[in-house]
Amino acid sequence: MIKKIIRLRDDTVMVFDEEGEQLPEYQGRYPEVKEKILTDAPAGAIFNHWFSHSIKPDEVQTKSW
Repeated sequence: MIKKIIRLRDDTVMVFDEEGEQLPEYQGRYPEVKEKILTDAPAGAIFNHWFSHSIKPDEVQTKSW
């Protein structure tokens, strides 16, 4: 189950489950995986942008992801 979604500055997306394992079926270029993620992500999923050089990503609202 999807737990954490991170969109990187280069529009690459990384997706993790509740155990921190990557979910390769949801990872890839943002335009290609966006709809699948938005459809399958549960209400408690955490959406993030990691556009800066900070140590950790910024949590964002699903609608602005």
